Amino acid sequence: MVDKRTRRLDREDWIRGALELLSSVGVEKVKIVPLAKQLGVTSGSFYWHFSNRRQLHDALLEYWEREMTDKAIEQAKQFTGPPEDRILLLMEQVMTSGMARFDLAIWHWAQSDAAAHTVFQRTLDKRFSFAAWMFRQAGFSKIQAETRGRMMVVYMMGESTLIPDAPGTRRKRLKLKHRILTSP
Repeated sequence: MVDKRTRRLDREDWIRGALELLSSVGVEKVKIVPLAKQLGVTSGSFYWHFSNRRQLHDALLEYWEREMTDKAIEQAKQFTGPPEDRILLLMEQVMTSGMARFDLAIWHWAQSDAAAHTVFQRTLDKRFSFAAWMFRQAGFSKIQAETRGRMMVVYMMGESTLIPDAPGTRRKRLKLKHRILTSP
């Protein structure tokens, strides 16, 4: 195992650490010194990867959008099985891997920061649009697809951040929720 004190952190380590800090204490406290302390390094090493705190915040938002939304959408698009199975695959991926666990923290941040608001809204729009597309592929009318898609997205975002279930319990409930969402 690599000791944090001797391991050189890369840019992504700082971003992931910032996400964890953001979700526990809020964006106001995502600062260089507390983050460095959390990561077990000196604050000077921060400057190898970022010029300032705003640059870290921008990278954090970009990472959240790319890693927690764009990658999930791309993987689901590549699925070649039945449309209903694609929906389940995406739901399982998001709910069991914790892809939505930072959504509430990002939403809170978006309430007071224009850049965060723009990224949050764009990401939410992507999620709603892709979810509606999946339900259209499953044979639902446009209004049904949009409604079911929004319900799925909001359920995943809310439950991932507000209800701390064990992955096994979550997986069992997920299949029932999938059946309800995809039933005629």
